Amino acid sequence: MDIGSIVLIVAGLVLFETITSIDNAIINAQVLVTMQPWARRWFLVWGLLFAVFLVRGLLPWLIVWATVPEMGPIGALTATFSGDASVTAALEQSAPLLLIGGGTFLVFVFFHWLFLEPKNFGLVGEAFFQRQGGWFFAVISVLLAILVWFALREDPLMAFSAVIGSTAFFITHGFREHAAQAEKGLMHTRLSDWSKILYLEVIDASFSVDGVLGAFAFTLSVPLILLGNGLGALVVRQLTIGNVDRIRKYMYLKNGAMYSVLLLGFFMVSESFGLHVPAWVSPITTFGLVGFFFLKSRAAVPVS
Repeated sequence: MDIGSIVLIVAGLVLFETITSIDNAIINAQVLVTMQPWARRWFLVWGLLFAVFLVRGLLPWLIVWATVPEMGPIGALTATFSGDASVTAALEQSAPLLLIGGGTFLVFVFFHWLFLEPKNFGLVGEAFFQRQGGWFFAVISVLLAILVWFALREDPLMAFSAVIGSTAFFITHGFREHAAQAEKGLMHTRLSDWSKILYLEVIDASFSVDGVLGAFAFTLSVPLILLGNGLGALVVRQLTIGNVDRIRKYMYLKNGAMYSVLLLGFFMVSESFGLHVPAWVSPITTFGLVGFFFLKSRAAVPVS
């Protein structure tokens, strides 16, 4: 992998991690204003180490290790930089399991946003889907059935991985919905600052799942994922400190994030079935979509 490809992939990872964590930054900022100065400093400094190293650091490594257990912990970390042909072959052989699971998760994330989540309508048709919210579960159930049907023809473990991806979606998003309700209580209760710090760390961990799984659409290199997601987490913390209100003014950035999620999920599922997607496609697609909705936000002309 040449230096240009590495820079492009890392930049794409940073952008993707940042835009998918905007909601996380907003929640952090809203809760932090209810905390004492020492607690805010503790969360922004030590909490960052937890977010980068223990969550965004360990999660991709554990995913690769679980997908290819014969690599061992060191092999999972250095797999794509290893010159050992057996290690490379093992990673490539098991990659479809990782890709179809992560891709299923991301596609479900997109449809949840499209049908159920409140949004600023950035494209024609979004308002229509919002009004059909009751169809969300029907749509994703049919999608999962189709994925499992075709995956069974390739490898039963691929079908199982698709189901695991859907399960991960329902676990993380069920938790987020519960956390969103709990956040309202945090703003008006006298919980200790330590309780609020713990709450923010758990919320941060749940939001990191989208960014980590989406990262595998950019690369299977764990070191590059650690670098890109870690830098993205730093940007999110910076947004938390002082720029959340400014980010909110860009009303369609979330739309760009979600359309990126859809395409990255599609790329991952396609690759799991053997369709080669060049490494530059995911970062260029992410930059293009986010750039389009960023410019649209600046123009601030809502579409219904």
